[in-house]
Amino acid sequence: MSENTKSATKARLYDAFAASGKALASGKRLELLDLLAQGERTVDALAKTAGLNLTTASAHLQTLKQAGFVATRREGVRIHYRLAGDDVARLLALLRKVADHHQAAVPAARDAYLGEDTTAELDREELQARIAAGDVVVLDVRPVEEYRAGHIPGALSIPVDELDERIGELPEDLEIVVYCRGEYCVLAHDAVRLLTGRGRRAIRLNDGMLEWRLSELPIDAADPA
Repeated sequence: MSENTKSATKARLYDAFAASGKALASGKRLELLDLLAQGERTVDALAKTAGLNLTTASAHLQTLKQAGFVATRREGVRIHYRLAGDDVARLLALLRKVADHHQAAVPAARDAYLGEDTTAELDREELQARIAAGDVVVLDVRPVEEYRAGHIPGALSIPVDELDERIGELPEDLEIVVYCRGEYCVLAHDAVRLLTGRGRRAIRLNDGMLEWRLSELPIDAADPA
């Protein structure tokens, strides 16, 4: 193979790599991947949750599909999207962490979105130990369809927008450990602030369901209690 041919084939290879990067070069597409990391969704459901119209959501999903990041299945007239594999979820998690460490704009944007970080937190290992000890109640504050797709075993489901009215369903004698989609999900932060403001002992898992799945920890998929 001549040097010119080697150079051309190398360029094609790196252009192919770059196509994946281009597919990720949209905040909304990353948000859609984040939602799909919680479980399979229809286009309608993704559009509603991500605050997009159907046309725009479909266009973003087609870009992700062409890059191989998502797969589909048809059920009647509905098309359901899912991540193409756990490696896509790992890529999303790694991309966010690398950006947080090296992109100067990320920490300020993160703090503006999540709010002042005054809530106590614990990690997955500590949570497992406390579940085994039976001295906490675990609360999933994601939407119910995400809970049903997969949740920490034994977790209760109360979506954050229902928590104020349903707080009486939580035991008063145990500390509440709250989790949501992942490390950059605001739902758990909001829930802990609400619970502590109502006089409950509450603490936040320092990441969420995305990282729990990627750690290959036990997961239940069932209707909420």
